Amino acid sequence: MEKIRNLSLKKTMVLYTILSLIVTFFLSAFVARISGQIQEEIWWKYVEHGEYYQAMNDRGENFEVTVPRPSQSQMSRIDWHISETCDFLQTYGALLFSFAGCGIAVSLFYRKKLKRPIQELEMASQMIAEEDLDFHMAYENEDEMGTLCREFEKMRGQLEENNRRLWQMIEDERVLRAAIAHDIRSPLAIMQGYQEMLLEFVPEDMLDQEKMMEMLRGGMLQIERMNHFIDGMRKMTKLEERELNCSVVDIRQLISQIKTLAEVMEEKSEKDFTVTAVGESETLVADVEIIMEVADNLLSNAFRYASQKVGLKLTVTAQDLKMSIGDDGTGFQKNTDTVTQAFYHENPQDDLKHFGMGMYISRIYCERHGGKLLIKNAADGGAEVEAVFKNYVSEEQQQK
Repeated sequence: MEKIRNLSLKKTMVLYTILSLIVTFFLSAFVARISGQIQEEIWWKYVEHGEYYQAMNDRGENFEVTVPRPSQSQMSRIDWHISETCDFLQTYGALLFSFAGCGIAVSLFYRKKLKRPIQELEMASQMIAEEDLDFHMAYENEDEMGTLCREFEKMRGQLEENNRRLWQMIEDERVLRAAIAHDIRSPLAIMQGYQEMLLEFVPEDMLDQEKMMEMLRGGMLQIERMNHFIDGMRKMTKLEERELNCSVVDIRQLISQIKTLAEVMEEKSEKDFTVTAVGESETLVADVEIIMEVADNLLSNAFRYASQKVGLKLTVTAQDLKMSIGDDGTGFQKNTDTVTQAFYHENPQDDLKHFGMGMYISRIYCERHGGKLLIKNAADGGAEVEAVFKNYVSEEQQQK
């Protein structure tokens, strides 16, 4: 039964047609036989029985004597109509039953193979037109309509994902506008206060040189802060245009680059740093610039919040590269989904130097590289961030 349900439309239609022809053939033969018997019984009523039996005796065993057909005037009106009906069924019965069988076959074919998927497709089209994507195509037969419904379900899923991304972009843009207004207004307000004080007190010689220098240094810090903010905005703009530039990466060389990157942070923070590598291969195919950018962002966060030590572990497989960075700090204090949003600050005191872009940029880069960014608090305390990058070695081999 399962095989019949999953037959293609063409094979199902042929099967229904053959079955209908077989059924109509036997039904036509049966009706023709019954009609002939009924007709003979009617004619028998108008035959001289003695003459009939005499004719049978005269003809012998090798001859068949048929019941003669009475004329219309000899038969009653009802018998004549019944006899004519039997003639009609014997002559045209096969044709009528063939048409009826084909009609029933087409009706069954539509009801079994077309009605339900067409209804689901109509319902889905209407819901998509109403921008309601919260539904699923339930028709799962392995035929052409099932394939069409599955493709339609894929399209619905893609539309739902695009819609989700669109709303996420709108929400990110709203957050971005609010963050820009906040992060620009704060340094501008401070600089405005400094300028007003200078304009008010300098002409009257009410500020000593040390106080003026302090205010000027404060203004320079705010200018530096705005420059950092502009650099962060520039990076966000480039994220949308960043294309992957994959090449063969030597793991030992990658570790050396990461160590060089971490040495400066290690020296400034006076915290210990260790790096280990495990895996099935000594090389991978990836965009090393993206990996180093993510490493820079994650290591900066780790050194900033670590208590005494930071550790990095690289795991290389045929499918991906996993870069796990952990520290012995206090860990993440809020929902880990919030940490990767743009302009997120774990510590408000960091606002002067950090704009909450590192984790956001790292997440975008990981996703752009076919991977993801996983964030959690370690079991023994501290934060643990794992950046996953797809290893494009299989695509590289196929191109060769």
